[in-house]
Amino acid sequence: MASHKYRQILEKLQDDIASGRYKPGKRLPSEAELVRRFGASRMTVFRAMHELQSMGLVVRRVGSGTFVSSNTNSGSHVFGLLIPELGQTEIFEAICKGMMEAQEAMHHSLLWGNAVSHEEEKERAAEQLCEHYIAQRVSGVFFAPVEFSANRYQANHRIVAAFDRARIPVVLLDRDLEPYPQRSKYDLVGIDNRRTGYLATEHLIKTGAKRIAFFARPNSAPTVDARIAGYREALLSQDSGGAKRDLVTIGDASDLKFIRSVLKKHNPDAFVCANDHTAGNLMHTLISLGQRIPEDIRIMGIDDVKYARLLPVPLTTLHQPCRDIGRMAMAVMLDRIANPDLPPRDVLLRCEVVMRKSCGTPASKNGHNA
Repeated sequence: MASHKYRQILEKLQDDIASGRYKPGKRLPSEAELVRRFGASRMTVFRAMHELQSMGLVVRRVGSGTFVSSNTNSGSHVFGLLIPELGQTEIFEAICKGMMEAQEAMHHSLLWGNAVSHEEEKERAAEQLCEHYIAQRVSGVFFAPVEFSANRYQANHRIVAAFDRARIPVVLLDRDLEPYPQRSKYDLVGIDNRRTGYLATEHLIKTGAKRIAFFARPNSAPTVDARIAGYREALLSQDSGGAKRDLVTIGDASDLKFIRSVLKKHNPDAFVCANDHTAGNLMHTLISLGQRIPEDIRIMGIDDVKYARLLPVPLTTLHQPCRDIGRMAMAVMLDRIANPDLPPRDVLLRCEVVMRKSCGTPASKNGHNA
């Protein structure tokens, strides 16, 4: 009920400002007046006023009240962040920081949505946040499509279709809506996933690995399929027949029984993992099965999250330039608003190998030591 009142207050005040009922510089009703008018709690009114302030629509002056901002028509924008994994996946927090640090973002605001922990709730939460941003008339939305849930494709398409109807531009972060190698009609900013999969596999080949498996969890984002394509390309590009065997493995890296069966069936001497989280889980499972890393099995991650160096065996991985992705995403969004007829673009940044202990030492060193 409080949530309904909050939105009612927020949308009514937005409409009053947009229609000119409250002109730039004009004082808004006090919180006490709004409490009486809407029959809402003081906290609900405070939350709505705080949201208007974060959107740049109002300014609050201590002792004087709340006034309509004189900059509401000066070209400043309010953008929504629709990132179901925000707060759970380290890369997105860094990407958002990059957005806020971008010089172009100085006059603009970002609205952060609430994250949920359960996979099955992410679709519903994302669609609710989509409706919220449309009601708030944001200037654009940065969207990281839902992954891992069974109905993610349908949910993601419903979300962007709603933004299309509202004429709100969308810039995709990290991943596309469509399965690889298909491509949607929206701008996308992320890393070059195919090249990243290639570099990870090439690094393991240089360490002498012969039976390299690629490990990912089910229902992953299209980025993982692109990494698998790069993995396969690296295997095919090698002259030695030993490294060419395609060992793509989809499953739970924490499942002892499953990992034991993978070792028995394929006898891999190295794993490229879809990301550092999977690599960390796999490392713990392999160690519990008596495998030595890197002596028996080498492990390569992708992302370079903070805990990668703190794993039982510090993880060799590829560093994802998250803050640069955020800065580029802001530039792409502003360009899209200024030039709505531009064709959709992929802006793909490169990753660098960060060498630690989980892969041993290659004959020729790539990347930098950490």
